[in-house]
Amino acid sequence: MPTQRRRFSVEQKMEILQQAKQSGITAVLRKHNLSYSVFHRWKEKMADKGKEESRFGYSHSSSRIRDLMEENSLLKKIIANQAMLLELKEEELKKRK
Repeated sequence: MPTQRRRFSVEQKMEILQQAKQSGITAVLRKHNLSYSVFHRWKEKMADKGKEESRFGYSHSSSRIRDLMEENSLLKKIIANQAMLLELKEEELKKRK
């Protein structure tokens, strides 16, 4: 009978990584019954997140960034339309004079 997979929150993963730094990897892996490959995967993901955060200067999820980019694109279109309307109105005013 297969055992059910355990799920760890981000906070739990970070706590386990911190414990491993302080008291050693092997002891922590035994305590939490984890394999080294799982531990290494978590460590790599956290390192990648750290690189991304330092690149942007703050932490954002990719979905939040995607949402902001879509909103930015929409706002650029609105500004372009408004600029075009202003230009058309200016031309119309010049023709009337």
